[in-house]
Amino acid sequence: MASVSSPVHGAAPGRLKRLFERYPFLPALVILVVLLALNGVFAPNSLSFRALTGLLSTYLALMLLSVAQAYVVFASDIDLSVGAIASLVNVTIIVVMQQLGGGVPSVLLALAVGLAVGLACGLANGIVVAALRLQPIVATFATSIFFTGLALYVLPVAGTPAPAVFWRTYGGRLLGVPFVVYLALGLALVLYLLARSRLATQLLAVGDDAQAAYQSGLPVTLIRIKGYALCGLFAALAAFCITGDTASGDPLVGGKMTLLSVAAVVLGGCALSGGFGTAIGAVLGALIIGLINSLVFFVGTPSEWQNLVQGLAILVALMVGIMVSRRARA
Repeated sequence: MASVSSPVHGAAPGRLKRLFERYPFLPALVILVVLLALNGVFAPNSLSFRALTGLLSTYLALMLLSVAQAYVVFASDIDLSVGAIASLVNVTIIVVMQQLGGGVPSVLLALAVGLAVGLACGLANGIVVAALRLQPIVATFATSIFFTGLALYVLPVAGTPAPAVFWRTYGGRLLGVPFVVYLALGLALVLYLLARSRLATQLLAVGDDAQAAYQSGLPVTLIRIKGYALCGLFAALAAFCITGDTASGDPLVGGKMTLLSVAAVVLGGCALSGGFGTAIGAVLGALIIGLINSLVFFVGTPSEWQNLVQGLAILVALMVGIMVSRRARA
């Protein structure tokens, strides 16, 4: 009898393991729901459509930076320059808009230039790390200093305003729906398509075992460069959101978001060792950070204690997510 019943007893754990392997962001999703409930308890209005769209508008840039970070982490790399790239794109598009008059054509041209700058920065990182084989954490830290220097050269003083047509569009409505909702839906569609692309699969394969990927015929160096290029593009998109949210240029605006993007990636179930995770998990991780910040404010934490409490709360959420993931996959 024991030999017959043992597969039945092992079926549920096996299904749970496969579920977490297929959807590694599930712990993050649970934490997100809990945080939403806690925010609703302490501030019922925080769950209104207006409040949620406001949260989305504020943290959409961090969501995009976290996605950018995720695609290099997939391949067991890291990018400590994503915030600096966002800052450089931010000041670049502001200057281009100002120089060309601030009309709709100048805004569109500035956005194209911003995407090109982000792509160029990502490619530079990829060449330095993958082709020249420098340590990712050191190399991208160095390029972050370089990109920050470029941003300060382009716009030495913060505060240059963005054209009204740009920030009014970002903060406005289309057919009665906030514009950021359309941006979030567009992001969801892009992530859906990328998740099913060959590049995403190749990045995860390289992160899981670069030697095995090379022996199977994959161009490992080129794949890693593509990952960094994609990271640069998403960092540029994050800069657009930062510019729309702040309505100004700041050469240092993205620096503080770099480590938050790394935290969001890990909160979302991605392994920093590579080969495991999803971009949607990085998005959920960014939202978790946003909800933690909101909750700390809603419970009335004194200002001098807020950073301490926020850091501890993120650490606890990180520990819970990792413990649940490991137990489910064990």
